[in-house]
Amino acid sequence: MKRNFITLALASALAGGSATAQAFCGFYVGKADAGLFNEASKVVMVRDGERTVINMLNDYQGALTEFALVVPVPVVLQKEDVKTPQRAVFDRIDAYSAPRLAEYYDPNPCHPQYPRSMAAPAAAQKSMGRAIAEDRAEELGVRVEAQYTVGPYDIVMLSAEQSDGLETWLHENGYRIPAGASQALAPYIRQDMKFFVAKVNLEEHAKSGAQLLAPLQFAFRTEKFMLPIRLGMINARGPQDLVLWVLSKKGRVETSNYRTAKLPANVELPPYVKFDADHSFARFYKTMFDAQAKRENYRVVFTEYFWDMSWCDPCAANPLTAQELANLGVEGVRGDTRRGARVMLTRLHVRYTPETFPEDLVFQETADRRNWQTRYVLRHPAKFDLEDCPNREHAERYLEQLRRRQEKEAQTLATLTDWDVDAIRVKAITAPHAPDEAPQSIAPGAAPDSPFERLWRWLQGDGAKP
Repeated sequence: MKRNFITLALASALAGGSATAQAFCGFYVGKADAGLFNEASKVVMVRDGERTVINMLNDYQGALTEFALVVPVPVVLQKEDVKTPQRAVFDRIDAYSAPRLAEYYDPNPCHPQYPRSMAAPAAAQKSMGRAIAEDRAEELGVRVEAQYTVGPYDIVMLSAEQSDGLETWLHENGYRIPAGASQALAPYIRQDMKFFVAKVNLEEHAKSGAQLLAPLQFAFRTEKFMLPIRLGMINARGPQDLVLWVLSKKGRVETSNYRTAKLPANVELPPYVKFDADHSFARFYKTMFDAQAKRENYRVVFTEYFWDMSWCDPCAANPLTAQELANLGVEGVRGDTRRGARVMLTRLHVRYTPETFPEDLVFQETADRRNWQTRYVLRHPAKFDLEDCPNREHAERYLEQLRRRQEKEAQTLATLTDWDVDAIRVKAITAPHAPDEAPQSIAPGAAPDSPFERLWRWLQGDGAKP
């Protein structure tokens, strides 16, 4: 299926597992990466003073001759300002900051244990394949400010006096853009912004041997700390997702023209979500985000992660190296990033429509340096024989607390996802908590005649099979 793009950032479906890693008193057991959200645009920004670097990942599918990328920028970019970063760093920063699931095990109440604290751990420039007719450009009010080739891309920098003329110039010069693009281009022309325009150099792309288009990176200096997203709405079909990583040396980054909110996090879920296909952690997170976005009417930018890049806890993946940060455009980081890199990473996720986000995203760096993450917790009940327990009174108190905790876990999962709470209670009883593991009990908390209560009585031997 052909897809013609004129947008800020093109999407890539990233997928992949991760090895289990131990983290303080528990285990990191899973992550919900950006690949859960189909056709989500993925952008990495670097902000250092007035210097801004934008890294964009493309997942364009279709004939390369029809690829077009148009990005408004505040200044004319020279060839040395444009690079093609490594595609792998997008996977790395996604894995490092992904919402994660942490797993813990209750100690045996028959033999109480007390927790111990643990330390936190140049290609030569070539001419464009198509000759640029300067007189025609002048007639349309378009000026070619610069043109060059970087990696597999032919790039031209444009300024324009009117949006209709710019749209016409793009069409006449072989850029496949949606009809009616002039309406979206007009606000940027009024702000006297320039236009970074890229299309694929087929010869250079063939030389690279790559199956996918390389990411694009461009750097510039400006007082404005913003990201244009309106062009990406031209050919949108319904709400769109943008996952944005911002690297800053100051602190947490938030939007100043829209509300920025943290997603629900650091709550306990029923342990079966680790193994159950219907209610897996990936499905939980996607459903939870869908529900939160709808409740906010797609008008909120959500924070998914904020952390000092020099460490993590629990670690979904190791922090990026100094070389990887430099590849994304971060300056002044050398050696081992785990020894005081002081680069702060903010991960933002927004689902938007043209109606709910009529303005481009404008950001501000805050003084907040308190680490925060979308982390969810599984706590496995202890296994013991009450009849052989030397500390029976303590064990009985534990079982009572466990029943209340399991009911709270079920209620939490239902609230976050809008899933049926009775179905969650049943699943918590019947679904294995680990491969080849028998189901754990969950205390009843529903109405006396609910399906959950009948199942509970049957499992306890006090009723007929439901």
